[in-house]
Amino acid sequence: MALLPYAVSFIIAVLLTSLSYFLGSRIFTNGIAMWQAVVIGASVVSLGAIAEALGLPIWLIVLIPFPVGMLLLFLFLHQPLYIWFITYLIILAIYSLIHVIGSYFFEFHSLIPAWKLS
Repeated sequence: MALLPYAVSFIIAVLLTSLSYFLGSRIFTNGIAMWQAVVIGASVVSLGAIAEALGLPIWLIVLIPFPVGMLLLFLFLHQPLYIWFITYLIILAIYSLIHVIGSYFFEFHSLIPAWKLS
């Protein structure tokens, strides 16, 4: 895989993931700062990309980023557990919508840039 197209895909994936965390946190709470959303997005996408590069099974590639995103959101949000949980569900819904749109219209996998869409 060429480095520049992968880097662009990686940056787009981080930005889209960050956007879902930022918007999702603003719907139900005062939200997290944009820099916090970018930290979460970069962490989640990086872990997924590293897991994919190591050749881990698909279920593990998908599973590994979740606890990190959840923990970082909890730490940054400063809200009770039930509010964090509802906020996380909203974020997942927004992320899923972004992912479906990106996949359908742009043939772009917004979680793991190296994955090819069929």
